[in-house]
Amino acid sequence: MRCLIIAAGRGSRLSGRFPLKPLAPLAGTPLIERVMALAAGEGLREFVVVGGYRFSELARFVREAASRLGVDAKMVENPDWRLENGLSLLAARPALGHDFVMLMSDHIFDGGLLAVALAAPVREGQAALVVDYRVTNHPTADLEDVTKVRVRDGRIADIGKDLPLYNAFDTGIFRGTSGLFAALEESRRGGDGSLSGGMRVLARRGEALALDGGARFWIDVDDERAFALAEDIVTRGATL
Repeated sequence: MRCLIIAAGRGSRLSGRFPLKPLAPLAGTPLIERVMALAAGEGLREFVVVGGYRFSELARFVREAASRLGVDAKMVENPDWRLENGLSLLAARPALGHDFVMLMSDHIFDGGLLAVALAAPVREGQAALVVDYRVTNHPTADLEDVTKVRVRDGRIADIGKDLPLYNAFDTGIFRGTSGLFAALEESRRGGDGSLSGGMRVLARRGEALALDGGARFWIDVDDERAFALAEDIVTRGATL
C-alpha cells in the first residue's frame, strides 16, 4: 500500500520559525521526516509526497529522508497549491493505486492511529477517516481550527471546520480508494475543491467511514502554540 503525504502549502503561521513548514525541525527532526518515519514504523515503504510551495527544496529533502529511512518516495508537484487541499490529492492520483493511506505533513501522531487505518476493511468506492471522540477538553486539538466530524453508526454524516453539531475530530489520517477521487471531482464541480468537500460527497452516499482511534496522541502542528506543545510532548516522550 502506498502512503500519500500532503505537503504543498506554505504554512505561513510558522514562517517565522522556518520558511518551509514541512522542513521545520521539531525536537531536531523536520516535521515531514517525522511523519515518514512514523509511517515506515507501521510497515509502509512506498511514499508519494505532494509539494507546491518551494517544490524543488522540498523534493531534495524528501529524497534524502527516504534514503535515510530506507523507503521509496515519489514527488508530485501541485501547481495549484494555493487553492483547496483536495487538489493536492487529485494531483497525486496517477501515482497512487486503488487503495492508499493519506497523511498530512504537519500532523504528528501515535503510530497506533495509522495501524487502525491500515487494518480497516475499506471497500472500493469508500474512504475512511480516523476520528477522535474526545471533543471536550481535548489535550492537543485547537477547537477554533480543528475539522469537526459528525458520526452516526460508524459512518461520517458531515464534516467541516464550522459544524455546529459534531461528536468527533478529524485526526488527519485517511484511508482512500479511487472512489475518493471521483467524489473530489464531483465536489470540485460544485465549487468546493477541499478534501472535506469530497468526504461530504461520500458521506451523502453512506460511503465515508469513521474509524475510532481511541485516546491515542495526535496534534496538528499548525501554529506556534501547537509547535511548542508538540515539541514538549515529543521531547518528554509523553502521550496524552
